[in-house]
Amino acid sequence: MQQQLNELLEGGIIVIDKPVGPTSFDTVDFVRQILRIEKAGHSGTLDPKVSGVLPIALNRSTRVLELMLVLPKEYVGVMRLHSDVSIEEIREKIKERFSGKISQLPPRKSAVKRQEREREVYEFELLEKEGPDVLFRVKCEAGTYVRKLVHDLGLALGITAHMSELRRTAVGNFSEKSCITLYELSNAYEEAEGGKVEELKKVILPAELAAAHLPKAMMKKDALAKARHGKFLVRKDFLTLEKTEKINPLSQSAHRQEYIAGFFEKKLVCLLRSVQRDGVKLFKPDKVFI
Repeated sequence: MQQQLNELLEGGIIVIDKPVGPTSFDTVDFVRQILRIEKAGHSGTLDPKVSGVLPIALNRSTRVLELMLVLPKEYVGVMRLHSDVSIEEIREKIKERFSGKISQLPPRKSAVKRQEREREVYEFELLEKEGPDVLFRVKCEAGTYVRKLVHDLGLALGITAHMSELRRTAVGNFSEKSCITLYELSNAYEEAEGGKVEELKKVILPAELAAAHLPKAMMKKDALAKARHGKFLVRKDFLTLEKTEKINPLSQSAHRQEYIAGFFEKKLVCLLRSVQRDGVKLFKPDKVFI
């Protein structure tokens, strides 16, 4: 039974419903302790004051974290207006200045260099307004500071505003529907130790979901050894190969990866990059999972 449990925890992704309070690093550490595993990592920092979707990769699946870092994020939050303004005025200002590509200066306490950078807001919807509080939903490019977005919107309206609450509801195709609390995870692990692994199996999602937004290459069996040893692959090594310029809503990002996901029998085998050598298109295994 312990071997079955170890195999289950060797890879996969758990979507934690992070509570307000702990940091993202703290949450990953809690997961590591609950599951008694050596390696785990998250797909993008959530402020301690922000709750919601925090995908955490386990053990060997931590190598796919790079793919999730660039996925679009979706949030629901509350904006507190410091002066009254109609919801119609706010919607008009969003349409005018805060939809599509925007320039944003990271906040002073951010972990990145403080210089203006371009980010994209895919959707910015006002759900309701009650007094000074405005409930909103926003879907944006990875690396967008929602707190700063709300602050800048207030200034553009000629008033001031701040974000009083925020919850992340999705990271790419990882949504609240897949979320589990730390308490629920602990209970599922205890059941698994007692021989009932069903609940734990339900919450450990396949690492393949992290590559859902990438073009896919279905590999032939003979190509597996080449990939394992880092050798270049050619077109005949694949049963099917999607065009690399394929556009997927989940891959919307100014920093889109150039990866192609190499699959064999529905399992993610490797991440490939296409290169040109003497006029021939080759495919180099960049990360290998077998």
